[in-house]
Amino acid sequence: MTLEPLSDTAIVHSWHKNAQPWTTAVREGHIQSRKLITDRAIIDAVVDQHPRSVLDLGCGEGWLARALSAKGIDVLGIDVVPELVKQAQSMGGGQFEVLSYEEIGAGKLNQQFDVAVSNFALLGHESVLGLFQEMPSLLAPNGSFIVQTIHPVVGCGAYRYEDGWHEGSWAGFSHDFSDPAPWYFRTLESWVRLYSDHGFRLKEMREPLHPQLEKLASVVLIGALID
Repeated sequence: MTLEPLSDTAIVHSWHKNAQPWTTAVREGHIQSRKLITDRAIIDAVVDQHPRSVLDLGCGEGWLARALSAKGIDVLGIDVVPELVKQAQSMGGGQFEVLSYEEIGAGKLNQQFDVAVSNFALLGHESVLGLFQEMPSLLAPNGSFIVQTIHPVVGCGAYRYEDGWHEGSWAGFSHDFSDPAPWYFRTLESWVRLYSDHGFRLKEMREPLHPQLEKLASVVLIGALID
């Protein structure tokens, strides 16, 4: 079967191929923006909610779970890529399971958390819609859903500022990476609507600046369940 190049399936295919170089890049600090601003931005956003339990969506090799666990927070990390989950389990700092967004959207995660968080890991189209639809059932009363993503104002690049698929790139990464994952671009308005359409009030939006480039590094969206 031919793989559709701009699809949720192509994203998963890419991450299966790049699990090892990604683990190396994260653990050896190869990604400058992460070291300078975005890692701290997502940790602070989660900790500011004072959670006892956190669901880390698209946990990768587990760095965020380890950082939150060190602050006394119970974390369940999920990822669709078995190799990444294996890497996370090898370092500890939480519980880790192989689970796709589609499986979560189908109701296969029967737990509730104070906070659900996704750090640069909501890249798809249909899978993200399904995740948002299921999210209210995964959160405890007064729970929060936090997303950090590329700021749309910066991320649209040469494309028109409208929702749609963009081709991926490993520019700036080592030659160990291959087959970059596509991603579904959403405008800031579309991100806000995702929250409001699925039972959330967007209570805060943070826009971290890259301290050297003095440009938007990301946007952090913090949504609260509407009573």
